[in-house]
Amino acid sequence: MDNDVRLRQDILDELEYEPTIAANIGVAVEDGIVTLTGHVRSYAEKHAAERIAERVKGVRAIAEEIDVRLPEHKKTADDEIAGRVLKILAWGAAISDPEDINVKVEKGFVTLNGTVDWHFQRSAAENSVRVLTGVTGIDNQLRIRPRMNVVDVRHGIREALKRNAETEAENIDVEVSGSHVILHGKVQSLRARAMAERAAWSAPGVTAVEDRLRIEDARVALGA
Repeated sequence: MDNDVRLRQDILDELEYEPTIAANIGVAVEDGIVTLTGHVRSYAEKHAAERIAERVKGVRAIAEEIDVRLPEHKKTADDEIAGRVLKILAWGAAISDPEDINVKVEKGFVTLNGTVDWHFQRSAAENSVRVLTGVTGIDNQLRIRPRMNVVDVRHGIREALKRNAETEAENIDVEVSGSHVILHGKVQSLRARAMAERAAWSAPGVTAVEDRLRIEDARVALGA
């Protein structure tokens, strides 16, 4: 219980320290599982709040229940949002062929469909759309074209894990089946787990990453 109380305060302090986040977010913690509630003024702010909570040490999982309440002057028609999405994908999302992406907007909620060559392009598309005025949410359904022409995907991922200071590569096992990667083992934080996933996604041709990593706080393991 004491750990949950301390963790809740750490998250509240971190949110208050971030100037882009309004003070309308509630935080509840039980056994290291964090629930975020309340409302924010934009989808970008909602995403930022989740990322801020994620980086606090001791967080095991996050349930995000924040609503986006756009100010009246920032509400935008769906067709206008769709046009902006298409433009930003063409200009700045590192997409090799934007015509391979279909965009649907309903009440500010953007759905992306289609195919890209790399995971970073999938992420870049979502990151670009997130900051647009009027967007209330994003469903990123972009698929990655499989192209498993590398000699050893598993070896490449293992080497990427070793290069990352936040992951303990010896505690992570990498299983590869076709273009599907499964991560087993343990890490010490939610951020280290995210870094391990990123390393797996960085391998060319990977279309799916299944994260089965356990989070084991070193302080808990030592009986602190």
